[in-house]
Parts: sequence; C-alpha cells; structure tokens
Amino acid sequence: MTVNALGIYEKALPQDLAWEEKFNLVHDLGFNFLEFSIDESDERLARLDWTKAQREEFRNAMWKTNSRINTMMLSGHRRYPLGSADPKIREKALEMMQKAINLAVDLGIRNIQLAGYDVYYEKKTLQSREYFVENLRKCVEMAAEKLVVLSIETMDDPFINSLTKIAHYKSMIQSPFLQGYPDLGNISAWPENDVAADLENNFSEIAAVHLKDTLAVTPTFKGKFKEVPFGTGCVDFEGCLKLLTRLNYSGSYTIEMWTGTGDHAIEEVKQAKHFFDELFAKVGIEQEKVVETVY
Repeated sequence: MTVNALGIYEKALPQDLAWEEKFNLVHDLGFNFLEFSIDESDERLARLDWTKAQREEFRNAMWKTNSRINTMMLSGHRRYPLGSADPKIREKALEMMQKAINLAVDLGIRNIQLAGYDVYYEKKTLQSREYFVENLRKCVEMAAEKLVVLSIETMDDPFINSLTKIAHYKSMIQSPFLQGYPDLGNISAWPENDVAADLENNFSEIAAVHLKDTLAVTPTFKGKFKEVPFGTGCVDFEGCLKLLTRLNYSGSYTIEMWTGTGDHAIEEVKQAKHFFDELFAKVGIEQEKVVETVY
C-alpha cells in the first residue's frame, strides 16, 4: 500500500475566507494541503507583487495552522503566454515567471505548475512554438537558480496534452528542474492518447497528479475540460490510480474543482473527497495523515 498526500485546489473552496480560515477548512475537509492559484485574473496576478508584510502574513497563517502548499498553479500565462508574437507580452511572461519563483521561495512552495500552452488566445504558429521553447529554457534556468521545480501540466489544448509531449520538450531542455504534471482528465479526453502507456512510459517525469473528470474530444465535440462531476466523464480513475499504485507513485494528488464561487462549495468538495476515499481504498492507497485543525 502506498501513502500519498491529497490536496484540494484553492478555487474549490469559498473565496471569501481569510487565509487562516481557509487553511483550517482544508484540514476540516480531510486534505493534506492547498494548491495555490496564480491565474490570469488581475486579483490573483497581483499576488506576484505581494509586499514583504503580505508574504509574512500568509506564511504566519500557514504555520499557525500547520499547513503547507505543495504546488503553485501558475495559469496566468494563458493571458501572457511565453510564445506570444508580441515581444512585450513575452517579456511580461518571463517577468511573471521570475516573480512567481521568488514568491514560491518566500512561501516555501517547491513546485510551480506551468500551463503547457505556447499561446492560448493567439493563433498558433511554428514561431509561437519556437518562442515557447526559447522562453521555457529561460524559465527553467531561473527556477534552477532557486532550486524550484517547474512542472508542465498536460492541457485542454493539443499543443501539450500528454506526458509524451512533455518528455519531448524535456529532451530539448534537459534539467532536473523541469518535470511533468499530468492531469488525468486532460490526458483521458484526447482520443490519440493511450493513457496507460503515457503514464507508464513517462513515469519518471511525474512531479504531481491532478484528479479531474472530463468529457472526451470527438470529431463533432470539442470535449469538456472543466466542471464535469466526478464519475460522469471519460476518466477511468480506478484504472489510472491502480496503475500509478503498481508503479509505486508516492507523490501527491490534487482534486481540481472550481466550486468556490457556488452556494454549495463545501458540500461538493465533501462529495468529491468521498468519491476518492472509496477509490483509494479500492486500489490500495493510504492517504497521508491529516494534521489536526488549530483554532
């Protein structure tokens, strides 16, 4: 039986809580850690410019509640992509990355999840791919200087939608500070992916795993990559978790949800936790012991 930490994405929880309240809720709901979000909104991008006092306040809340952040989910590059045709946007993307690395160091975060897009809102070209590779290399160098790992997530986008594609970019940018962050939902939704082979052949690239359900892409349907209730989509969670357990995966899992702005966020998170508790028991995963809540 393997022992794994189980976390919850920040956006799953009510958004109007103070950090201390949020950390305590994480424990109350039975999770080991919170996954921290820097998305493309002005509100969350502003976290990159937190003052020393704001960083200290966050750290104090984390320490007081015996909490930790395993991963910073840096999806803000959707808005400011590394592969943009606009040099000012590319410069902004690199500046964001340096700030994210510095923030991670200050908050004790060891892993930054990097969205696997060359561009998101712009047209994809061979040049956008080249800019992405060029700037990814710069990002990895920045991260390595501070001993922070960058983990490319498999995406809702064909540019990087498998660990096999991540391994290809890793072959061009060889560094222990560049890894993969598979999203089981995103990998499963793309019909060209052999999910089992993708996980097995690239197991050594995995830094962490996202648990999310999706609806598969078909010739007449673009797929659905968010807000698919667990157990209603295309992901064979039991098969994936059994495979990862056989491979002795001992890293963390994070349940990815966006329920935080709804009226029933806590109840929906409880349902998701129950769903995975049952699956963990079936496949032989023991969750890391949850620390007691400190009030």
